[in-house]
Amino acid sequence: MRAPTPVSTYLHSATMVKAGVYILLRFTPALGGHAYWSDTLMLVGGVTMVYTAYQALFRTDLKGVLAYSTIAALGILTFLIGIGTEAALLAALVFILVHALYKATLFLVAGIIDHQTGTRDITKLGGLGKLMIPVAVASALAALSNSGIPPTFGFIGKELIYESTREMGSLSTLLTVAAIATNVFLIYAGFVAGVKPFLGKLPPTLAKVEMPSPLLWIPAMLLGIACLFFGLFPTLIETAFAKPALASLGFGSFDFHLKLWHGFNTVFILSLITMGAGLLLYFSLKPSHKLEDAIAKLEPISPKSLINLAGKGFRQFSLAWTRFFQNGFLRYYVIVIMGFLVVLTGYNTLTETKLVIPDNAFEDITIYGVITLVIMVVSIGFAVFSSSRLAAVAALGVLGYAICLIFVYYSAPDLAMTQFSIDTLTVILFVLVLYRLPKYLKLSDMRSRVRDIILALIFGALITTLALEVLSEPIHRETSEFYAKNAYVLAKGKNVVNVILVDFRGIDTMVEITVLVIAAIGVFGLLKLRLKKSEVN
Repeated sequence: MRAPTPVSTYLHSATMVKAGVYILLRFTPALGGHAYWSDTLMLVGGVTMVYTAYQALFRTDLKGVLAYSTIAALGILTFLIGIGTEAALLAALVFILVHALYKATLFLVAGIIDHQTGTRDITKLGGLGKLMIPVAVASALAALSNSGIPPTFGFIGKELIYESTREMGSLSTLLTVAAIATNVFLIYAGFVAGVKPFLGKLPPTLAKVEMPSPLLWIPAMLLGIACLFFGLFPTLIETAFAKPALASLGFGSFDFHLKLWHGFNTVFILSLITMGAGLLLYFSLKPSHKLEDAIAKLEPISPKSLINLAGKGFRQFSLAWTRFFQNGFLRYYVIVIMGFLVVLTGYNTLTETKLVIPDNAFEDITIYGVITLVIMVVSIGFAVFSSSRLAAVAALGVLGYAICLIFVYYSAPDLAMTQFSIDTLTVILFVLVLYRLPKYLKLSDMRSRVRDIILALIFGALITTLALEVLSEPIHRETSEFYAKNAYVLAKGKNVVNVILVDFRGIDTMVEITVLVIAAIGVFGLLKLRLKKSEVN
């Protein structure tokens, strides 16, 4: 609350704090009526408006009182948007203007008082109406509108709020009571900030206060007069603002008329109760630093403290989560990724997959395939349990070549050549890298290896199950038939796979080659890099 008063007027009354309310109104046509949207906004808005209006009772700084009442006003707007009926949205739209007029006036008046007296402490202010009558008149008009006292514009806004809460069926009593309590507290805040500094005896310390410049009080006077003018002529707001705004929200057919007098009805009785309770509270409760200090003792359980505590807890949880999952070890990253995939897809796969193995599924198995499978199993076991890095790399190379043979057996020579090239290069690169490392090293204990074996078996079983499930699905050959028919006709190539890579997916392949070339250049540059001792540190 240290911003200059014109800035506070802009922030609290006119634009900035209303931006979120505007977004909520804009989302209403799409989300309005849904329980998650409506209930959340009603709960958050209702708690906010009652709590912050109550907090305004204990403030002794003029701008502090106005700040808490501003938050309460935002809670009222959110509360009305959550109700979501035509009457509630109309009340929200009208209350936006009501609040903007009276709150801007009160903030400007607070600035004038601070400028002329050098203090905003309510306990030190009084009797200023004798020295600055125009400011007192503007402030009184704003306070009356803030309190919803006829014939001000605030009276119309308050009655619309009560009309909207009374339409909520079983919740009408609770919502209406919350709205009344909020308005009672806001009446107190409005009179404390807008009336009390100008009434009573003038303190000796303020005897030399002078009348402010017209450049200071004329804007406040214009806004105060507007609080009264739009209360007397609400049809101007109805035609120029309320109806077009409701139409933009999809409620153009809602028939209403803004009037100062709607008769002696339940809503008017509620308004009288609110005004009476608010004035009674104002005359019975005096602002004091003792009350402010007393409420400050509850700061540890205030929403601000609870939110900060929740934020601190979330930060600690995030740090623990990061230390556990992002600890810098690649093996743990692989374990987390594989474990997540197993949990994500495993349950659905186990509960819904129905694998059917044909009777002739094993007829095509040959002795060569069995021998190759045995070689694969032996090489895997050797790679896992070997204590030599080079021996483990050699075993992985044998495993890769065995997979090449599987591709050859099942008529996929192109895949076999690709696998052969990749495995050969991989083994060579690993040997070159590991050549300068210790030949024998205990990389992990038996417990870690058993864990990795179990996870690998589960993940492999999952992938195998998914592959078998895919094979059991009906085959749609439209894509393969298209390439088979058009490979030679359009690209003059008899190898369909090569034609797809070079012609139909030529740009994609070129980009992949470019990426590989860039990576190769980077690796080559690192191999040739020779740093000085001073550069290493």
